[in-house]
Amino acid sequence: MNTHLNLLIGLAMGLNLIALGSSRLPSLILVVSAQGMLLGVMPLLLEHDWSWMLLAVVVATVGGKGLVIPALLRRAMRAANIERELEPLIGFVPSLLLGAGGMIAAVAFSQSLPLLPEHAGLLLVPGAMASILTGFILLIGRVKAISQVCGYLILENGIYLFGLLLIRSTPLMVEAGVLLDVTVGVFVIGIIVDRIQRAFDSLDTRKLTVLHE
Repeated sequence: MNTHLNLLIGLAMGLNLIALGSSRLPSLILVVSAQGMLLGVMPLLLEHDWSWMLLAVVVATVGGKGLVIPALLRRAMRAANIERELEPLIGFVPSLLLGAGGMIAAVAFSQSLPLLPEHAGLLLVPGAMASILTGFILLIGRVKAISQVCGYLILENGIYLFGLLLIRSTPLMVEAGVLLDVTVGVFVIGIIVDRIQRAFDSLDTRKLTVLHE
């Protein structure tokens, strides 16, 4: 079971690197969708006794992170008629190097943490830390609003992975609440993206610096 879970987490960490090295927004949205689906099924591997609440959260997570939110991002991308991040604040190669270095550091740091015996052999902690770092790099290093939204979603995926450490002691309704917050946040960001596009005919968030009052 641990092997299968580590395989999924390893795939999610690999998707982080793809996100950092990609300039195409469709590819970035696809990464967010695939990562959301991978994270959504992980509770099934952690819990031996499946309950209706567990299954409901899994379905909601896979549907929300993997289907609904990416569909909204694709719609915003088509409306803005933009498919590439051309001038990031942090280049794609430096972003990739930062992400890879952070991933290695996260794996090394997790070895020194006093984890529970059932978590000692899992990649939950390094996967969570690597995803949070990836989200921060995308939020800080990209200038297109859609890329920044994807960074926000990947960052939240890292928080979700941390939450899986407490899946047996914390009710899964906490994860459902996080998913609801993310969904609402994406709707709000979608409205902001639409307003930026209408006002500036661009999704470059640097143009917001010209606003006054």
